[in-house]
Amino acid sequence: MNHPEMESNYWEGIGYRAMRLALTRTLAEEESVKASFAKEGWKLVVTEVGGKSSRDFQEKINRAVIGASLNGGVIEKLGHEMHALLHACEEAKRGVFINVASDTDLALKVAIIRKQHWLAVAMFGESAIHPMSSHERCGLGVMNI
Repeated sequence: MNHPEMESNYWEGIGYRAMRLALTRTLAEEESVKASFAKEGWKLVVTEVGGKSSRDFQEKINRAVIGASLNGGVIEKLGHEMHALLHACEEAKRGVFINVASDTDLALKVAIIRKQHWLAVAMFGESAIHPMSSHERCGLGVMNI
């Protein structure tokens, strides 16, 4: 297939870039990675979400991802862009929430990154039922807009 978008590979590495941004540990590291990716033409934003893994958290994370993406200029308030963002978010949540007990505490950093018609949502953080049981979790969703 000879499609101009397929030849440019502008989407290549979007999952890596989203996870790399979500994996940053300090504000200085986050700002450095954001600046580097922005120079390459990526639109991006980072947010954090915490709470219990109940239904409330599921709704909280969706609101946080939508709000950050709109406020950060990653997407516009258009149906097809919101739709792609929510699908990428749901895919990322599947990785994070696999085998999570209903009363687990979660603290996640969420990176949303986009270039042209490709968008990725990456989540990285910790979960614990008790402070002694804390461990890391991650999830990634990539969607075409």
